[in-house]
Amino acid sequence: MKQIAVFASGTGTNAEKMIEHFSGNLSARVALIVCNKAGAGVLEIAKKWGIEAILVEKLGFFGPKSCILPLKQRNIDFIVLAGFLWKIPAELVAAYPRKMVNIHPALLPKYGGKGMYGMKVHEAVIAAGEKESGISIHYVNEHYDEGDIIFQASCPVEPGNSPSDLAAKIHVLEHTHFAKVVEWLLS
Repeated sequence: MKQIAVFASGTGTNAEKMIEHFSGNLSARVALIVCNKAGAGVLEIAKKWGIEAILVEKLGFFGPKSCILPLKQRNIDFIVLAGFLWKIPAELVAAYPRKMVNIHPALLPKYGGKGMYGMKVHEAVIAAGEKESGISIHYVNEHYDEGDIIFQASCPVEPGNSPSDLAAKIHVLEHTHFAKVVEWLLS
């Protein structure tokens, strides 16, 4: 059975959808939550589902071994970034080549890179007058949001949409597609 680690920094809605999707699956399961923020909602989700969670600190995460050892000790096969706001160290990327994916709330290569996350992305999309936005699921490499794109889904940006309106549409796309794409990658 493939062991999945989900890295998240916030409320954990995508992490929970991933956990739900793989619950009862015979070929893969979410085995670990990795979080960088004490008090993040994703830690409560881990507790609710009985999934081990580890809290990482900046010094250790960006140190020479990052969190590779705890992942290897737990036989983690695949890493899913679901709203994890730190850049992944090159050593960790190298330890999981094409076995680490991220979801981004825009149609990459537009609106990606350092500082482009969450509501900032939706504000930029609307300010630019884009007619559509969406999600991009991509492999993680050493640069923010530059890994090979695996999957994209789009939604219209309608006149009068606020960043919050767009965020709601994007969440629907994330919750509909992310876990299915991860399952497909693992099969």
